[in-house]
Amino acid sequence: MILKSLSLLNYKNFDSKSFTFNAKINCIVGSNGIGKTNILDAIYHLSFGKSYFNPVATQNIKHNEDFFVINGDYEKDSKTEKIIISLKRGKKKVIKRNAKVYEKFSEHIGFLPLVIISPADRDLIIEGSDTRRKFIDSVISQSDKTYLSHLINYNKILAQRNALLKYFALNHTFNNDTLEVYNKQLTDFGTRIFEKRDTFLKEFIPIFKSRYEAISNGREMVGLKYHSDLFETDLNTLLKNSINKDKALQYTSVGIHKDDLHFNIEEHPIKKFGSQGQQKSFLIALKLAQFDFIKAQSGVNPILLLDDIFDKLDEHRVAQIIKLVDDENFGQLFISDTHAERTEAAVKQVHQSYEIFRL
Repeated sequence: MILKSLSLLNYKNFDSKSFTFNAKINCIVGSNGIGKTNILDAIYHLSFGKSYFNPVATQNIKHNEDFFVINGDYEKDSKTEKIIISLKRGKKKVIKRNAKVYEKFSEHIGFLPLVIISPADRDLIIEGSDTRRKFIDSVISQSDKTYLSHLINYNKILAQRNALLKYFALNHTFNNDTLEVYNKQLTDFGTRIFEKRDTFLKEFIPIFKSRYEAISNGREMVGLKYHSDLFETDLNTLLKNSINKDKALQYTSVGIHKDDLHFNIEEHPIKKFGSQGQQKSFLIALKLAQFDFIKAQSGVNPILLLDDIFDKLDEHRVAQIIKLVDDENFGQLFISDTHAERTEAAVKQVHQSYEIFRL
C-alpha cells in the first residue's frame, strides 16, 4: 500500500499544498513551526478520520477559514483508492472513499493501516491509564471490526449507566431492575473486550521485547503488564459489589474502562526510572511492535510516520532504528526532522529510494 499523492486545503497552517510521494522513504525537513508535523497528521487523518494531535476537529481548520479538505490518492492491491476528508464549520465531518460517503467512520478504520511514532507518544508514559487503553484499542481495532463494535457499544452503555446513577442521586430514588439491564449488557461486551485484550497482549508483549532488544542492543530489560479488575472476578460480580460506591460517586467505578498497561524497565516503572533516551526507545519499540502486529493481522505493510524521532536519541540508537527499517518488511516511510543534513545522512545508509521535501 502506497500513498501516491496528498493535497491539503485550509488544513492547519496550509492554505493550499500538494505533494507527490516516493514509494519508499519521504523526508519532510524544515525549521520548527513550519508545518512538518501537520503534513504527517494529515496522512494520519486519512487513515483514522481524525487528527493524532488535536481531537477538536474544527481547530484543524486554518484560521479565518470555514472548512478544510484533505485529499489522498493511494495504491492498494493494484487498485487506486481516493480518500477525501472534509469538514465545514457547523457541519459534520465527511469521509469519502472513491466518491462514496461512509455512513459510519468505524467502517474506514483499518482500511489504510498506519503507525505513527511521535514525541506526543510520551503521553503514553506520563498520562493516565486512558491514554494506554486507547493505544491497546487502536492496535486491535485496525484489524478487528468486531472488537471495535464491542468497544463502541460498551462505551455507549457505560454512558447510559452513568447517566442513570446521576438520575438516582438527583431524584433520591433507586431502581435495581433498571440497573441490572445495564449491568448485563456491560458484562457481555466488557468480558469479550477483556478476553481480546488479554489474548492480544500475550502475543504483543514478546514482539515488543524483541524490538526493544534490537534498538538498545540488549542493554536493558523491559516489560509490559496488563492490569484489569476482571483478572480478580467476573464483571457482573464487580458491578454488584461496587453499587454503593457507584451510587456515591454517581459513575461506574469498575470495569474494562479502568484497565491499564504498566511500562517497566529493569522491573521498575519507566516513568520514574527510565532516562529520556530509554523512554524514547521504549515508545519506538512499542510502535514498531504495533507495526509488526498490524502487518501480521492484515497482510499489508502499514504506512510508518516518524515524527522528529532523532531528537534525544544517541547515534547508536538512531543507527539501530535506521537498520531496522532498511529491509523489505517495511513499506512506505515518512520522516520529519528539523535537521536536513542529519536526515539525509541517516537515509543514505538505507538501501531504498528516497525523496526530501524542504519546507
